[in-house]
Amino acid sequence: MTAPFPRTVRALGTEQLLLLEEEAAALRFNRRLTVEWVREHAAASATHYLFPLFVHELRHRPEVSPQWRCHLLLTVVTGEEIVSLLDVRPASFQALPESLDPATKTDVRRRMQGARTQIAYESAE
Repeated sequence: MTAPFPRTVRALGTEQLLLLEEEAAALRFNRRLTVEWVREHAAASATHYLFPLFVHELRHRPEVSPQWRCHLLLTVVTGEEIVSLLDVRPASFQALPESLDPATKTDVRRRMQGARTQIAYESAE
């Protein structure tokens, strides 16, 4: 059974982000940055943020469906924040600790709306 769809922001470190990007690449998810791009550009000690946008169903690939398409707010080595998309398995998102207070979540969502978009993802299908 799939976890209920959350409307919350989760914080994660660069190592956790790389693991999610690697999982997305291994599962051939469409919306993701390349692992190499994240390794090269993500600030190593930064906190990044995920916010689920919607449930993405793949009827032709039920073994990896559903996924949650998330906004990713990523801090790069220059200190700039950029926004991208990352498809995440529900269990992988739920494994991230709930650590942010409501004011911080609101601030992160505001920053996501104003951030530059990065579309260096690879289409897997």
